Amino acid sequence: MSAIDDLATELARLPGIGRKTALRLTYHLLKQSREQNHRLAESLLTLTDRVKPCERCYNLSEDALCAICRDPRRDPALLCVVEEPSDIGAVERAGEFRGMYHVLGGRLAPLDGVGPDDLTVAALVDRVLSGEIREVILATNPSLEGEATAVFIQGELARGGSTVRVTRIARGLPMGGDLEYADGASIAQALSARRAM
Repeated sequence: MSAIDDLATELARLPGIGRKTALRLTYHLLKQSREQNHRLAESLLTLTDRVKPCERCYNLSEDALCAICRDPRRDPALLCVVEEPSDIGAVERAGEFRGMYHVLGGRLAPLDGVGPDDLTVAALVDRVLSGEIREVILATNPSLEGEATAVFIQGELARGGSTVRVTRIARGLPMGGDLEYADGASIAQALSARRAM
């Protein structure tokens, strides 16, 4: 294999990057200066050397505790459980949540070989049983695997003897969406999660 094929193969492993895009990126990189490509390579190495999971919530951080876990203005009794560190950014952009997080590192996917031991569920249960948490918000994705993960976590917390309130994020129609284009499951979720005005 040539160096071009090697790089294109590696780039194609990234999410959302197909073979054609990987080749375009490879050829783009070949047009860049040697210094610019070295900066890119150095940034990738620095990223893998410095960034690690937060010791408390498993978010990504260069420090032992991430910025959210270190923030004294956050409510430590309110815990939002997400699948991936990137999900924290989505919740934070909404600007409504001021609690803490717990990153699972994925979702249950038995067909892909991902079981409870591959996620941070045990650490989550330990964290909740420590007594500081009053509510756990399960914010896993509204997919079959995300739903199964949420149900599993709820069961694990109950088996561990937890009496904290466990909630699930509401699902339904997006702002600006039209009913005629929404799928039946989204409409059903929107109806069941309705609230008084």
